[in-house]
Amino acid sequence: MSLEEYKGVFIFAQQVDNELSSIALELLGKAKDLANDLDEKKVTAVLLGDNVGGLVDTLAEYGADRVIVVDDPELKDYRTEPYTHALASVINEYKPEILLVGATAIGRDLGPRVSSRVHTGLTADCTQLDIGDFPLEPKEGVEQKHKQLLMTRPAFGGNTIATIACPDFRPQMATVRPGVMQKIAPVKGAKAEVVNYNPGFAENDCYTKILEIVKAVSEVEDIQEAKILVSGGRGVGSPENFKILEDLAKVLHGTVSCSRAVVDSGWKPKDLQVGQTGKTVRPKVYFAIGISGAIQHVAGMEESDLIIAINKDENAPIFDVADYGVVGDLNKIVPALTKKIEEALAAKG
Repeated sequence: MSLEEYKGVFIFAQQVDNELSSIALELLGKAKDLANDLDEKKVTAVLLGDNVGGLVDTLAEYGADRVIVVDDPELKDYRTEPYTHALASVINEYKPEILLVGATAIGRDLGPRVSSRVHTGLTADCTQLDIGDFPLEPKEGVEQKHKQLLMTRPAFGGNTIATIACPDFRPQMATVRPGVMQKIAPVKGAKAEVVNYNPGFAENDCYTKILEIVKAVSEVEDIQEAKILVSGGRGVGSPENFKILEDLAKVLHGTVSCSRAVVDSGWKPKDLQVGQTGKTVRPKVYFAIGISGAIQHVAGMEESDLIIAINKDENAPIFDVADYGVVGDLNKIVPALTKKIEEALAAKG
């Protein structure tokens, strides 16, 4: 493998039912940063599907300079083998230096299979991506390579953080958690170079047939889309006591979320969990109520615009990241806060 042949930063632009997934736009924002650090001029999105050409302009507005489109009826719905064949063929043809994939249900299935197909490594579930030297510190007898993709992810159940590189193979591949990277502001009317590429599809014994698609409607709100989150931890005391958090969220038109301890206790579903082993969120306001502030939780919410912590332990680590902190009994503070907000809203009419 000649590493010099591999150039550019690519992202897999996931779409479902001809609608781009938010993670595709988030990856474009990060890809622009990485491309700048590598002195690359173009960011390329790889768009797979059937009749998906109408999505190209949106990708351009969010930062794609080029869009490689593989448009084929075999790609109408996600199936492992045809998607793997398509993306691996794009890699072999266009030789990207970096390829980013969203750590979604689709991406977690597709990414490892593609990396194996093209004989490279993949770092899964990344929460941070940088360009730098590897090894991070010079070591005697070990060549330190420059401008490598440094991929950071939680390891050992979120108890430590690992930074991983792939210096000897290309592309450098990572799956990235939704909600971690920020979209850039769209540039209305921006256009991208469009490359239509189709490697051809010959059905083999790994092809599956989709007999029926049943779409379930989740009754749990998407905490990654919420502007205001009222998040509770073990300190809330019981599942019944979450009622006072729900009351606060209701008057603020916010959403309730929680820490891992709450999920582990069976009080709330995992879809509401914030943290390294849950979801990464960036709301305008984040209430951390009865949450101690372990590093695994903080990693999932520290980019919130405003953090308000309520905890009876004045030494709780959550106060180190909070913009405002209240020390005291949440059972008294939260209902009082809810009442004051209700009164203020009523006064406004």
